[in-house]
Amino acid sequence: MRRYRCWLFGAVLALSLAELPAAAQAPQQPPPPGPPANTTVVPRSPAAGTASGRLIQVSVTAHLTENSPAIAQGLVWRVFREKSGAAGKATLVSTHREPSPTLRLEPGHYRVNVALGRANLTRKITVAGEQIAKERFVLNAGGLRVIGVLVSGEAVSQKLVSFDVESDERDEHGQRIKVVTGARAGLVLRLNSGLYIVVSKYGEDNAVARADVSVEAGKLSEVTLSHAAAKVNFKLVTRSGGDAIADTHWGVTTAQGEALKESSGALPTHILAPGAYVVRAKHAGRLYKREFAVKAGDTVVVEVVMP
Repeated sequence: MRRYRCWLFGAVLALSLAELPAAAQAPQQPPPPGPPANTTVVPRSPAAGTASGRLIQVSVTAHLTENSPAIAQGLVWRVFREKSGAAGKATLVSTHREPSPTLRLEPGHYRVNVALGRANLTRKITVAGEQIAKERFVLNAGGLRVIGVLVSGEAVSQKLVSFDVESDERDEHGQRIKVVTGARAGLVLRLNSGLYIVVSKYGEDNAVARADVSVEAGKLSEVTLSHAAAKVNFKLVTRSGGDAIADTHWGVTTAQGEALKESSGALPTHILAPGAYVVRAKHAGRLYKREFAVKAGDTVVVEVVMP
């Protein structure tokens, strides 16, 4: 009888423990600390902030024309990655000066610009897949060389001749777009094929010549511009034929008052277009002037005599 009662008591005790909550059966671990006050927790996307790490090779080459071989030197490549949701905006990711680089890019959309001198081309490319991609850029570019001479045909130092190149297109103000400024004569300038206006200057004043030129892809266009000009030396003297006075500041204007280059010294040289001018000499706080005229081909000395 005693054994039966002990067994019954043990069964009741086991049943009572099973019916207790789990928290009462084992000690509960404290919860992890929450974020500080005034903190917003943004759930992280599984792909957020992770890079694919997969780089795709893109081989690029540039050509002057559709049928010409790849350009072997002088190229600059710039690679821009387009930003999603930012129309028209792109970030420069790399620059390459090899003639035919192999780009290593993550999948996405890019703009690739290749420049050869002033000739350039920008194309959009999409990088995807696993195989090495090949992109071929055709610049449709040619060369332009400008040679300056005098109207007599006499050669001049090309170091004294510079020129600007204007596009045949115009901006919103109706002005021609300048493609190149201050290029040196005698050197080959690379340009995209098209029509241009060349404005050449002999010296630093107003001896200017203009010409319309056409640049053809894969060809060198050479233009010779004749400048009507006179070479003028100025000197300030106390009497005609006297020695030039140093520390003199010079200013030249056209007869209509248009200011040209200023200079300093005892015997400055100006190269001027044919026409009438006024020269002013300033020395020791006093101002002297003289009117004069020149024609094409002149080489003259203009004296300003102090009274």
